[in-house]
Amino acid sequence: MIVPAKARVLLASGARGDLVRRVQVALTDQGFALGSADGLYGRNTEAAVKAFQQAQSLDVTGTVDKITWTQLLGIPVPTTEERALQLTAAFEGHGFTIARGNWDGAGITWGIVGFTLRHGELSQIILKIFSDNPALVQEAFGENAQELIDVMNSSRAVQMQFANSISQGTTKIMIREPWRSAFKAFGEIAEVQALQLELADEEYGRPSVQTATRFGLKTELGRALAFDVHVQNGGIKPAAQKEIVTTLEQMPATTELELRVIIANAVADASRSYKEDVRARKLTIAAGTGKVHGEAFVLSNWGLDEFLADS
Repeated sequence: MIVPAKARVLLASGARGDLVRRVQVALTDQGFALGSADGLYGRNTEAAVKAFQQAQSLDVTGTVDKITWTQLLGIPVPTTEERALQLTAAFEGHGFTIARGNWDGAGITWGIVGFTLRHGELSQIILKIFSDNPALVQEAFGENAQELIDVMNSSRAVQMQFANSISQGTTKIMIREPWRSAFKAFGEIAEVQALQLELADEEYGRPSVQTATRFGLKTELGRALAFDVHVQNGGIKPAAQKEIVTTLEQMPATTELELRVIIANAVADASRSYKEDVRARKLTIAAGTGKVHGEAFVLSNWGLDEFLADS
């Protein structure tokens, strides 16, 4: 059942990411103390939201609804894609600033949805920022800035050698200093974050809207599912599409929830690896609740529910 659009919760307990951090920074700036702006919507954030709502004569719920967001931040509420991005970034274990080493053959993985050196997104961002404002790269990477630019302009083989050289230990997950802190500082720059969001929309956001439309996914959960499929699985591949069509021929979906579950299972079945991880993640989005990597998720607290997605 699709719920008509109305004033509703955008952020609540358990949500985490950049949208939560924006709320925390705004609360702190307006004198509602909550501790550090860590991007985690916990008890301190809930208490600060309640205090703000009481001061503004709003319904004191401790959750950020559309009215609270607008009065607190003075900007439009985040779009369905922005909320889906926050969720997928949490699943991926990424943020604007986090960098990982060459543990999976991707070279370096960094940024809000895990932009990689192997697929060229990382070099695209760094070189674009360097072209527009080289001082920002110098600011973050200091005396290593020129080495980084040289690597980004080099062959893929040279880039992978560099990634291995700054990856730590046998697992190669962590990046050694000073590179880890440098990538963190780079990701904290407003212009860099804006470029990350632009690339995420271009690579995943727009294609996922087309996928959602093609498969008749109209709700926020449906769009979030399509977005996550594009980030984790590169879209709905032919094998998954064939399973979806076959399943629907045998057992037509009568609700979007049923359709989302069919799509979630088909994408998982067609995955080359980590099938059950993919399944848990996709079914959590499809149902609006579930566990991913042992963590419980209630997606209505992330601003994703059975409401019609914005256009």
